[in-house]
Amino acid sequence: MKIVDLKTFVVGNPPPQFGGRYFIFLKLKTDNGIEGLGEVYGATFGPHTVARMIEDVVQRHVIGADPFRIERLWRNIYGRGYSQRPDISLMGVLSGIEMACWDIQGKALGKPVYELLGGKVHDRLRSYTYLYPDASEGGAYDDVAVYRDPDVAAERAAEYVAQGFTAVKFDPAGAYSTFDPRQPSLVAIERSVAFCRRIREAVGTRCDLLFGTHGQFTTSGAIRLARQLEPYDPLWFEEPVPPEMPEQMAEVARQTSIPIATGERLTTKYEFARLLELKAASILQMALGRVGGLLEAKKIAGMAEAHYAQVAPHLYCGPVEGAANIQLSACSPNFLILESIQNWGGFHADILKKPIRWEAGYVIPPTEPGLGVELNEEVALRHPYRGDDLHLVPTFEPIQ
Repeated sequence: MKIVDLKTFVVGNPPPQFGGRYFIFLKLKTDNGIEGLGEVYGATFGPHTVARMIEDVVQRHVIGADPFRIERLWRNIYGRGYSQRPDISLMGVLSGIEMACWDIQGKALGKPVYELLGGKVHDRLRSYTYLYPDASEGGAYDDVAVYRDPDVAAERAAEYVAQGFTAVKFDPAGAYSTFDPRQPSLVAIERSVAFCRRIREAVGTRCDLLFGTHGQFTTSGAIRLARQLEPYDPLWFEEPVPPEMPEQMAEVARQTSIPIATGERLTTKYEFARLLELKAASILQMALGRVGGLLEAKKIAGMAEAHYAQVAPHLYCGPVEGAANIQLSACSPNFLILESIQNWGGFHADILKKPIRWEAGYVIPPTEPGLGVELNEEVALRHPYRGDDLHLVPTFEPIQ
């Protein structure tokens, strides 16, 4: 079997755009007609540039290759251009390609990918969601009450718990910027504490609190904030400092009782190995559309297992990356919790021929072969992304 063709799709995510402005999907086709689906988490270049990157990599390394020889294909792409180091943009492209190869393998063998990576461990997967606003509220941070008002956030959290969720994530510390890390202001600390207090009062012990940041703080600032949050017993403190210096994250971990979670901006086993060696985090949040694909994530999960660390795959992307997250989670003994975009409805359901199955707070792993999802190409083609914004856009001025 050989890979003979590629299709890319840059799909605009309609309002309220939960999961990002757009999704970048790819399809690989083999000489016997099997199609494999993948998704690239491309945040550092415009999506149409990323699509051209995918075409370049596929033309040079993938057309004519055997989709079963993933280790060989992975090394050839990882080391192309005399790089052979974690490159966040290249690894996003590689992740989508690798994901599609596993989808082909599963379809060729008639098995879900999790059966090819050790077999299913979990029959259902505990999931969490961000506290998203009502769709009618829009999405600008300053204009949406659930992002700035702890009482509204607590009310929303209680609604999610009533649906069956047993964990919710929120990030009330404020916007992130290209000038981070910084000290949190007293106003940000006060708001963060108020969010934790009110949400804990609203949900009691029925629901874990997942406190998110975006690597915004200095080491001392993160420790200062964490100590204010400890009375509310969050399940994790996410990415308290930027990802460049895991030694600094390790210092935060030593100074707080809240478990540290991180990984959405990291790629490859090499960067995650540093986290584990330094004891910088005990919950690893690899994003399957960026980390290097399914096999790379499985290797990371294995390393984490040996350090008594857990995995909680990250998702701020489309449902194909979500499907890959599900496959990894189903076969990982040290799986903790899975990020969902609410209950996988809305456009995340429309873009698939059959939506991801979510029941009362849990995702049910599919039994269909491969990744277990199929792209609805008609819907994808009806929603082309025509803008030029990046997937995520930070503030470009220092935050005082």
